[in-house]
Amino acid sequence: MNQQNIRFTAKEILEKDFKTSMRGYSPDEVDKFLDAVIQDYELFQRKVELLEQENAHLKREMKKLSDRSQRQVPTQTVGSTNYDILQRLSNLEKKVFGSKLYE
Repeated sequence: MNQQNIRFTAKEILEKDFKTSMRGYSPDEVDKFLDAVIQDYELFQRKVELLEQENAHLKREMKKLSDRSQRQVPTQTVGSTNYDILQRLSNLEKKVFGSKLYE
């Protein structure tokens, strides 16, 4: 996982101690907030891991499909292509003009 932008782990957040002063923050309030932050942080870490796995899977699938498409070179010759076109044209004429055209 790319941790260049991640500054803290969930464990570091959990173990962080704040100094208290006479008019400081309420320790209970800080603890409750940090507990919520830790839960979110762990959830985000799991989501990032899942997305990285999915991304790697999709890249592998894309490479497989790319490799297959490069191996499947068209093998039709001009003659067979022309025959296919004539066959399709004949089918289209039958649909448009009906079978009376060939009677």
